[in-house]
Amino acid sequence: MMLVAGVDEAGRGPLAGPVFAAAVLLAGADTAGALGGVDDSKKLSHAQRVRLADAIVEHAPAWAVASATSHEIDQLNILNATFLAMQRAVRALPTRPDLVRVDGNRSPSFAWNGVTLAHEFLVGGDGLDRGIGAASILAKVWRDQHMLNLDTQYPLYGFARHKGYPTAVHMSALREHGPCPEHRRSFRPVRKAARVHALPGRRR
Repeated sequence: MMLVAGVDEAGRGPLAGPVFAAAVLLAGADTAGALGGVDDSKKLSHAQRVRLADAIVEHAPAWAVASATSHEIDQLNILNATFLAMQRAVRALPTRPDLVRVDGNRSPSFAWNGVTLAHEFLVGGDGLDRGIGAASILAKVWRDQHMLNLDTQYPLYGFARHKGYPTAVHMSALREHGPCPEHRRSFRPVRKAARVHALPGRRR
């Protein structure tokens, strides 16, 4: 049986926080039982994602979650930082996959313990491939929890509500307070807010 690792990300669009990626092997798992509801995380409610994440962690033969920080996003750009998070997730798998299948229209290269892995991409894969769907759920749940933790460190921005996405509430807080250390300064709205708050005479 070919071992295929489904890989997906969460958090490319937000203005703050890391981008997360997960890799999941489902070969041999009872996908018609506890994992029967696995789908694209965007199609699921928060409660469904949390329930399925628990089931994936319990029943998937192998899984891993990794991230790239906001600082790495600023250094590498969001695409390359996303690829870095994906590569980290695959390297963290306890089992070597035969193939890595990535959601999207492109894929980075992958290695596991020094072994180069075959890889492919699948557009819309989070709704077509159960392994990718499972990865999308884990990445989303892990990132959401991380943003809840950041909300306690930086309560002025409302990260618990919008998870760093550019909502009206977030944009208003960014204009009022300027960026915090978790904001992605390579993203235009953050860069603009940082410039405004650096102006001479700006009240802090």
